[in-house]
Amino acid sequence: MAQSEAGRGELLAVAEEARRKIDANARDADAYRALGRALRRLGSHEEAQQAELGAIEASQHDPETRRAAQALVAGDLPTAEAVLRAILARRPDDVAAARMLADVAIQSGHVADAEKLARYALNLAPGFEYARFTLATALDRLGHPAEALAELSKIVESYAEQPSFLVLKAETLAKLGRSEAAIAAYRDLTRIAPQDSTAWIALGNLLRIEGDDQGAVDAYRNVLKTSPTDGEAWWSLANLKTLPFDDDDVAAMQAALKTGSLPDDQRAQLHFALGKALEDRGEDERSFRQYKQGNAIRLRTSRYDPAASTRLIEEMERVFAADFLAAHAQDGCQASDPIFILGLTRSGSTLIEQILASHSQVEGTGELPEIILAAKGLEQARPNGATGGWRNYPEILRDLAPADFRHLGETYLARTRTDRKTDRPFFIDKMPNNWFHIGLIRLIVPNARIIDARRHPLACGFSNFKQYYAAGQEFTYDLDHFGRYYRDYVRLMAHFDQVSPGAVYRVLHERLLADPETEIRKLLQFLNLPFEDACLRFYETRRSVRTVSAQQVRRPIDASQVDQWKRFERWLGPLKRALGPALEEWDRGSAAKA
Repeated sequence: MAQSEAGRGELLAVAEEARRKIDANARDADAYRALGRALRRLGSHEEAQQAELGAIEASQHDPETRRAAQALVAGDLPTAEAVLRAILARRPDDVAAARMLADVAIQSGHVADAEKLARYALNLAPGFEYARFTLATALDRLGHPAEALAELSKIVESYAEQPSFLVLKAETLAKLGRSEAAIAAYRDLTRIAPQDSTAWIALGNLLRIEGDDQGAVDAYRNVLKTSPTDGEAWWSLANLKTLPFDDDDVAAMQAALKTGSLPDDQRAQLHFALGKALEDRGEDERSFRQYKQGNAIRLRTSRYDPAASTRLIEEMERVFAADFLAAHAQDGCQASDPIFILGLTRSGSTLIEQILASHSQVEGTGELPEIILAAKGLEQARPNGATGGWRNYPEILRDLAPADFRHLGETYLARTRTDRKTDRPFFIDKMPNNWFHIGLIRLIVPNARIIDARRHPLACGFSNFKQYYAAGQEFTYDLDHFGRYYRDYVRLMAHFDQVSPGAVYRVLHERLLADPETEIRKLLQFLNLPFEDACLRFYETRRSVRTVSAQQVRRPIDASQVDQWKRFERWLGPLKRALGPALEEWDRGSAAKA
């Protein structure tokens, strides 16, 4: 007891000395930090929080902290990082520096490090709202929107009304499928910042997802009232797929393209939007020229390497040999909940999901990132290019024990549970690029069903060529690149047909459009599900649809558009040459027999 009292006396003395220093110099951040530490140990948490926040405020006047902040604003991340690490080496409890370093880590792509730094800052100063916001940002970037939203909910109202907080809140709500709350957050944001075009477009996108086409149009048009050259607003209107542009719209887009100061991304969006308008008007040559110009802009900054893609497929074939898959056939999580729909983008996967989500036993949860995140996690688990037996994905899978596969499968199911809003026994993961990871899927959730959505290679290629993607899908910017990518895709799918026969069920888009009932019955039989008439009336099912086909799958099937790509066939020579055997196989009809 005497020692405890003595210790308390020492802490009180430290606190009193710190207060004297603060009285003498209100910008003494070290004194605030000392006061906060002492008060925490004394149990005076509310007063400690005030002292901790005082240290953060005072640190803004520190020359080195200001230098780091200026470098961060200027985008000079190496300088900002060096200065902040030097500060933390001298003052490990400088929470302002720790939070800023977390921001640097986010901008540098080291998001896991950002999470650790933000948690460290919050451990030192639990009331530091911007550190909590940084933590929420990191969690969201890591693919954990539920955890991000939980952190945002702890932020006091005065901070939570700031635009940056509202943006992240709306984004996380949308990712979690809480569309009504997300729309409300975006409406709050547009009320607070009515000139924020990004907020209006985000609101429009969410209204489109929910099927409110007119609300989406109004939101996009609201941007164009004040920014008639805004390429993203024009492309968003075009991306509805069902909105006809009038003469005034075409003239406005043509005028916007004559603006010399447009950023490349907005110029590309305008080309794609104008291409859509001209295609709808039957001006095919002018339309294709616009698509080609838009893709040329995107191609300038693309890092896509077709040869690297082919090398990855070759490695997948080596790793996922029949004997390896057979040896680990029952090692993963034995749950049968997931139904994977995969394949190339613009191949009809959204239609398949809408049909299956109309079944009473299946929940459509959209394009989930968890398999790709699992693959990236395995890639990051071993140093790239390391020697001494360290191997990268997919080769690293050879090093895993049965318990590792089971853990990966259980983690996948746990992560996807937040995306499920019903008690239906099955759910759909419709991430197209999961076709790269069929081997991983077979190892970690061996009882999952896998559906390959496939479309005529020229139809699929042209549909992708005229689609503007905000990020990713870089193989679509060049017809030759797409052809080689499609060829790699067909090659890997054929490999799994051979080493794991019957594991993948193929749905041909053209056949589904031609005879929906027959194809739907066959698909449900593969899934061991009884036929339900609601699957034929899929367009009546009300649900969020996040892909570019959202408006199309809310209407009955229209098979008349299946060959629309043939109007542009004369310009698809590079695609035909790159496809080579893949196109020949389709034309011979062997794909239709699969």
